[in-house]
Amino acid sequence: MKSIRDCFGRLIRLTDERMVHILQHPEMIGMEAEVAYVLQRPAEVRLSRSDRTVQLFYEYYAKTRVGGKWLCAVVKYATDDGFVVTAYFTDRLKPGERLWPKK
Repeated sequence: MKSIRDCFGRLIRLTDERMVHILQHPEMIGMEAEVAYVLQRPAEVRLSRSDRTVQLFYEYYAKTRVGGKWLCAVVKYATDDGFVVTAYFTDRLKPGERLWPKK
């Protein structure tokens, strides 16, 4: 298990089980370090519209196995605990309140 400090200074858990889940998607192979990076230095963070305890961390990668895409790392925050749920590539950012960069 890895512990990563996010851009807000909070400690986030990335378990081996979650990384195995993420790497089941072939386009994510080789992106393990980037999942940690997007938590530390995202281009943007948005609050999920469907679950206010979830935040979406985004960084754009021009060259991936599937072309230019946004890497999205999904983090759920419980009381004094944050953990990565999943990470994936997407064409666009989901709607939601922008939390980072700070306005």
